[in-house]
Amino acid sequence: MAKINFGGTEENVVTREEFPLDKAREVLKDEVIAVIGYGVQGPGQALNLKDNGFNVIIGQRKESKTWDKAVADGWEPGKTLFPIEEALDKGTIIQYLLSDAGQISVWPTVQKYLKPGKALYFSHGFGVTYKDRTGIIPPSDVDVILVAPKGSGTSLRRMFLEGRGLNSSYAIFQDATGKAKERVVALGIGVGSGYLFETTFQKEVYSDLTGERGTLMGAIQGIFAAQYEVLRSNGHSPSEAFNETVEELTQSLMPLVAENGMDWMYANCSTTAQRGALDWWKKFRDATLPVFSDLYSEVAKGNEAQRSIDSNSQSDYRVKLEAELKELRESEMWRAGAAVRTLRPENDK
Repeated sequence: MAKINFGGTEENVVTREEFPLDKAREVLKDEVIAVIGYGVQGPGQALNLKDNGFNVIIGQRKESKTWDKAVADGWEPGKTLFPIEEALDKGTIIQYLLSDAGQISVWPTVQKYLKPGKALYFSHGFGVTYKDRTGIIPPSDVDVILVAPKGSGTSLRRMFLEGRGLNSSYAIFQDATGKAKERVVALGIGVGSGYLFETTFQKEVYSDLTGERGTLMGAIQGIFAAQYEVLRSNGHSPSEAFNETVEELTQSLMPLVAENGMDWMYANCSTTAQRGALDWWKKFRDATLPVFSDLYSEVAKGNEAQRSIDSNSQSDYRVKLEAELKELRESEMWRAGAAVRTLRPENDK
């Protein structure tokens, strides 16, 4: 295990160099990896594992859209695609990749198939961390492990096909067999991680829920909407407001940040842009810090988890979700964005 200095703090990481794919295959050569759920993370992880030479099967409800998607992706009913209970029975490693609400619903079924020595694998610490709310309490004689790719299953698959890797965290909640460490690291390499860094189930879910509600999704949409509104209210056209709020950031500036850091992006912009950014970033930090502190507190108390459980367990959740997404999609800002995207040179037919 390598030690890497992250901003002055040394952390343990696992790289592909020290734990190559051949080693991962050797560790898992006698395992049957049953991926339960084929929605967000399931396809990317399962296909990457399959392409990397592991023994993978899918467990999914028959006569569902996700069953049909699995068939379209090349999984064969009766050979590599099975009803959930049959896959649970066959698997020695159960990759539990249903949604958080789905995990709560299916847990009584999963429990029946967690025989001694099996491994229960998560990509989110939600179910186990909030066990008092979810009822997900694994038996003591199975390994309980986590690999959490830092991105969507779609990104994980795309980067794998490009020969790249999405970084992932890993955690061990329970080591019943003495093999949990090598199992989880091998799986992390197998799903296509660029490198793996240590965490705990609790820290993974606290940081993940904060990030999703914060800079990764919630806060960024809020900031976009606020700046767009100010520009429009001061007479700027929709195309100009969108370009100065979203398009320039996503297409030009964030790739520079990803490549070599924020300071490097600043250094590659005009002196006027540099001065403004350096003068204003701390004001935005100070303005948003109380909101982020409140957000983290709500996550740690379990209130965000309960809101998610209550909302996502409703029978009409999908209908309400689509209405909320429609509100975003049909807002002037994102309708302007749709028009801007058609004008990108790569989209010129």
